[in-house]
Amino acid sequence: MKPGTRWDIFCTVIDNYGDIGITWRLARQLVHEHGLQVRLWVDDLESFRHLRPEIRPDLETQTFSGVEIRHWSTPFPDIEPGAVVIEALACHLPAEFEQAMARKQAKPVWINLEYLSAEDWVQGCHGLPSPHPRLPLVKYFFMPGYVAGTGGVLKERELLPTRDAFQASPHAQDAFWQSIGVPDSKAGEIRISLFSYESAAIASQLACWANGSEPVRCLVPLSKSLGEVSRFFDEPVLSIGMNRNRGNLTVQILPMLDQDGYDQLLWACDCNFVRGEDSFVRAQWAGKPLVWQAYRQQEGAHWPKIEAFLDLYCAGLEAEMEQSLRILWRLWNDNGAVGPTWPSFWKYRAYWIRQSTAWQARLDGIGDLTSNLVKFCNEKSE
Repeated sequence: MKPGTRWDIFCTVIDNYGDIGITWRLARQLVHEHGLQVRLWVDDLESFRHLRPEIRPDLETQTFSGVEIRHWSTPFPDIEPGAVVIEALACHLPAEFEQAMARKQAKPVWINLEYLSAEDWVQGCHGLPSPHPRLPLVKYFFMPGYVAGTGGVLKERELLPTRDAFQASPHAQDAFWQSIGVPDSKAGEIRISLFSYESAAIASQLACWANGSEPVRCLVPLSKSLGEVSRFFDEPVLSIGMNRNRGNLTVQILPMLDQDGYDQLLWACDCNFVRGEDSFVRAQWAGKPLVWQAYRQQEGAHWPKIEAFLDLYCAGLEAEMEQSLRILWRLWNDNGAVGPTWPSFWKYRAYWIRQSTAWQARLDGIGDLTSNLVKFCNEKSE
């Protein structure tokens, strides 16, 4: 597909910021690395503004970082679809836009970009066509994944060189901590980011750190977990900038960081607790120990996703090391008493860093999602 070709990406903002975070990264990479023109249709610009403060929620059309951002409103405007149309993360295109796609002589390549999963069925569904029941259109399933035969995961070309330069520069790290109001480290202090959904497991983990032998500074970006953290300290509510201490634990509440700032937080911390999809992928590229909280789904549909990822990630690990990770992740996702399991996990800290490096090499072997997507669309448009 020629540079300058227009793509349309549609995103409905659910679960706060995950979906818009993923589609924004994708749109930006398509522009910067592949020279494409991208219109990103977003139904909730106010939420988008939390990730990119430059966004104006009152504007119907604006351009930022080379991406044309359009407010997805009703009625939908009469507009010509691009050469590729992406229906991202379980949203549905406006009926008027589907009709406009069908009227084009050269039909757009229509992509259903699904959520990321390590489950076995993903390979079998990747690339499958789905003809429209009424219109002369075909939609293709594009499945992000961790193995060959899937779409891979998002990773910008300069992500790892930028990360490595940051982690090799004490000056850059000091400047970052100062920019978000975090003081110099105490001797032997462990820094942990905690970005999670509401969970009874939070209190157990905080208590473990408070009663532990090492000083821990837990950095909590503004998120749904703030209520649980406030209750742990018997406070009505904690707000941005507040610090609270108990035993060897210090908790500091951070503002909502933009995507670049959040990447730096993951790179600078010693361990990262993450949730959902976007922060989970970024933590995998951070090269640090991580603990994942999956988005809770009805009838326990999230559990197969957790176990499938663990099966891949733990392949080849020593039994005790693997067990420490599985137990901690399962309890963290089941609102369990995770505190007692932390020491067994954390004693393998150096091994988790090595495992992360090996995992990143595996992901690099299947290519990044954006490049794989461009190649797929080029083939379908021929």
